[in-house]
Amino acid sequence: MVSETQAKSPAAAPGAWAPFAHAPFAVLWVATVVSNVGTWMNDVGAGWLMTELSPSPLVVAGVQAATTLPVFLFALLAGAVADIVDRRRMLLVVNVALGVVTTLLALTVAAGAMTPLLLLVFTFLLGTGAAFLAPAWQAIVPKLVPRPELPSAIALNSMGINVSRAIGPALAGFLIVALGIWSPFAVNAVSFVVIVAALLWWTPPAEPARRLPPEHVTGAIRAGLRYAMNSGPLKATLVRAAAFFAFASAYWAMLPLIAREVLAGGPTLYGILLAAVGAGAVGGALILPAIRKALGADRTVAAGTLGTALVLAAFAVVPNSVVAAVASALAGVSWIAVLSSLHVSAQTALPDWVRARGLSIFLTVFFGAMSAGSLVWGQVASMAGIPTALLIAAAGAVALIPLTWRAKLGQGAELDLAPSMHWPEPIVAAENAEERGPVMIQITYDVAEGDHAAFRDLMTEMAHARRRGGGYGWTLLQDAASPERFVETWYESSWLEHLRHHERVSEADRAVQDRVKALTRGEPEVQHYLGGA
Repeated sequence: MVSETQAKSPAAAPGAWAPFAHAPFAVLWVATVVSNVGTWMNDVGAGWLMTELSPSPLVVAGVQAATTLPVFLFALLAGAVADIVDRRRMLLVVNVALGVVTTLLALTVAAGAMTPLLLLVFTFLLGTGAAFLAPAWQAIVPKLVPRPELPSAIALNSMGINVSRAIGPALAGFLIVALGIWSPFAVNAVSFVVIVAALLWWTPPAEPARRLPPEHVTGAIRAGLRYAMNSGPLKATLVRAAAFFAFASAYWAMLPLIAREVLAGGPTLYGILLAAVGAGAVGGALILPAIRKALGADRTVAAGTLGTALVLAAFAVVPNSVVAAVASALAGVSWIAVLSSLHVSAQTALPDWVRARGLSIFLTVFFGAMSAGSLVWGQVASMAGIPTALLIAAAGAVALIPLTWRAKLGQGAELDLAPSMHWPEPIVAAENAEERGPVMIQITYDVAEGDHAAFRDLMTEMAHARRRGGGYGWTLLQDAASPERFVETWYESSWLEHLRHHERVSEADRAVQDRVKALTRGEPEVQHYLGGA
């Protein structure tokens, strides 16, 4: 199964279908489409089954929360693990586990033994599996195609996800009516056989030998968080994501009740509404390059947010099935416009060494906002009614557009985040250096008086670069006796972590460092001090 947050817009350049010429991509693409059809069928079945088990809007919205909450809880751990272990093996293990869980779920429903609490537990377990799949899958896509074809591969993944969204819900609604509520869960269980078979068939390319041992999970999580906190482009993306998903979650949380209570429909109507979302997303993906070219990323997200607000308002004030289907298609267009723009912004803000962890932080914000929002809107609907909850969510989504406008998207697109590898190997005479820490790095600069202001400004940028690479406790001090002399210091947890920092420095960091050196007289003097003797 592939997380929906992997979606990106189709590439406008020639050769958009070129990735299908590579057998590994083609086989895994087909397998993930099949798996995602099963996942959407499972989601429809769970949402509709809960409306039969409990009439409470809060409990029904809890299905959406149980799906998204695990990603909020476990995405950081999953991203760290995906950056450390064999990703193919990780995908195999998780997909087999999910196949077992979905089989037990189907058998429980077929036996008539399902309860609201048990359904939430099963849903939480499936969401946990999705949390561990998403960053690992995102990290293997560059291994399936040559680098020039990566944008096309990501676009085709987006298309596949939305094709499965268009097929799965409609098929689930049909099977529920024809065979019973157990049937979508059974199909989902079978779909995992397809993805496991594809992963067993695929042989990933050999990885280059690592110069350094793998990071420990806790250290890897800290490094990912430290990078995110010191990356302006990623932080801006996270702000915009939280603002949108907190209110857009009302649509996904309330849709089963909208179909059943507001529109007085059955599972077929519910499946049609979800299929309309998928069809709208596919159509939106086709026109998205033109929209982004005309509007840019920030205005595209604003337009998608306005479209989502319009959909919520339409459901609240016009209880008509035809209008609901049209509104759902608009919801799909709006969703893919916002989601793909945010995802592209997050991707361009991340270098390869921390990509899975950075995207897992994006997933944490995404699903955290969705989980909290689902519960909030379910509670509001319980207290004030479904239409009122939808109108409040629509108003909130619109209100946050100007409030978050300063958080610009795509700031990392122009940055070269490839490793520069320009730091020289440090001279080490101390014994057992790799086992010692913390490490203090001290760099002394000689700066002419007229350049002090420019130097300080550049060193503020340098401070963020040091922290992104693994540093902490950064300071810049000026010599009281010789004002032209500045001393920069920062700490790293161990000598091994400092060696990793050497491999993490990017070409963009190098450009800042070159500007700093242009303001200094002579070569800066670098010294390393080891703790733990």
